[in-house]
Amino acid sequence: MELALQYIGLGITSVFFDAQGQLWLMPALMVLTGIITGIFIGATPGLSGPFALALALPVLTSVFGYSNEALLPVLGCLVGLMKGATVGGAVPAILFNTPGTPDAFLTTADGYPMAQKGFARKAIQTSHFSSVMGDSFSDIVLFIAAPVFAVAVEHVLDLPEKSALIILSLCFMAAVVGNAPLKGLLGGLLGMLLSLVGTTLSGNGARMTLGMDSLGSGIPLTSAVLGVLVLSEVLISIEDMSRARKAKQVLPETPEMGPPLTWGERFSMIPNILRSAGIGTFIGALPGIGTTTAATLSYDTAKRMSKHPEKFGTGTPEGIVATEAANSAVSGANLIPVMSLGIPGNFAAVFLILAVETIGDFSFGPSVFKFTEIKEIDGYGMIMNKDLVMAFGLFTLMVLGNLFNWTLGGFVMRFLGHMAKIPKDIIMPLILLVSLTAAYVQDGGYRGLGTALVFAVIGYLIRRLHISTLPFVIGFLLAPTLEQLIRGAFTASGGDALFLLKSPIAVIMLALSGFLIVRMVMQGRAGAAAARAAKNT
Repeated sequence: MELALQYIGLGITSVFFDAQGQLWLMPALMVLTGIITGIFIGATPGLSGPFALALALPVLTSVFGYSNEALLPVLGCLVGLMKGATVGGAVPAILFNTPGTPDAFLTTADGYPMAQKGFARKAIQTSHFSSVMGDSFSDIVLFIAAPVFAVAVEHVLDLPEKSALIILSLCFMAAVVGNAPLKGLLGGLLGMLLSLVGTTLSGNGARMTLGMDSLGSGIPLTSAVLGVLVLSEVLISIEDMSRARKAKQVLPETPEMGPPLTWGERFSMIPNILRSAGIGTFIGALPGIGTTTAATLSYDTAKRMSKHPEKFGTGTPEGIVATEAANSAVSGANLIPVMSLGIPGNFAAVFLILAVETIGDFSFGPSVFKFTEIKEIDGYGMIMNKDLVMAFGLFTLMVLGNLFNWTLGGFVMRFLGHMAKIPKDIIMPLILLVSLTAAYVQDGGYRGLGTALVFAVIGYLIRRLHISTLPFVIGFLLAPTLEQLIRGAFTASGGDALFLLKSPIAVIMLALSGFLIVRMVMQGRAGAAAARAAKNT
């Protein structure tokens, strides 16, 4: 216990003091910057947290560099953006029936009717209170569960089991993301295939380069993700805007704000908040399921347990509480598989992994939570698990993010109604310019720019084929790790081709993966048959 407290103390001090012991406020300031920027991003329809994170990462690395000292400020800003965007998305959903982010879609069901009745201020404050409470609840679970789970995994799972676990995670994610699981699986496989271009662990030189020397070192990761997530969305938005130009939507005037939320009303929400946060935390801990499922399940549960279920959908605060608490609880819980296994469950986790792989000597996974004895050796300095210190530093940044959301988030949200009125034809060209500039600066000039444009086309085609981009991105990110684990397990087994089948745990995981694949194939066939029947009728 004493050793754990020592590491926690070192993690906290690393956020506020530099290596020389001097007061260092940059990480805290970057969390604050991320929170405020994220709320503005979330309050702007057409933008979202992944947008902000994708654009912020190359900008932050350009500003802070690639040293270990840059990692905490960069992570602080990304954490702030993640938390702020989730909170801010509720503002246009409540005021104009236009969700700022996909997370806030169900908030419109009761938020907008409340605003129309003259209780806009109360609806926004309800959203803010529930969101921050749900986020704080989820973070507490993360702080406890991630170390415990990581230690358990490190003691139980060896290389074959870890390989099978990644395969199972990718199959599970493909099965639960989107409406076409088989398409999600194909998207994940495509991402894995492209990630292998140029990289090799065999020592036989580059592969799959098609004779292009520029691909010898692999595909630039940041530019590829920028292209798939941001630029493809910009292309889709520009295309949709050109089609809908004649039917231009005019947002209504900002409704009357009305009275504030009382402390008595806040306390009465706590049981609903805790129940919804619990649902969101459970859903968030499962990779790939996402906020929509959590919000829907939480909303339905709150409606069933309410004394007045008929009021849902007509402007009841209970509906806002259920959706916002669940949405926000997903974000913290999504980091459980990231911190303990190195497996991302959503886009926010993807960018945290990208940050730690791009900057500094740190990586997520079970080995992070090894409580190595702290001792000082002459000539070598202090010996400890620096990854564990960084992990507790990240936890400290998340606590700071919640404190800033509690104290400043509600204040900022009061003034964001006008953000929903910014037309997309102004926003999207700006995002396009920033994205192309970031790709150019981040990944070697025209090489990064070309990569971003190629992957923008890939992302555009994926979206138009109604394939979720999440399995593609995570497959692209995890394939090198999976290859490394498989090669290591194969070598450790003495070259046994059936090494994955020698472990009962690995066999169970592979069997579950096979079951998910068969299920996805059957669902795909059933969907195709239903489509043909509908076409014939």
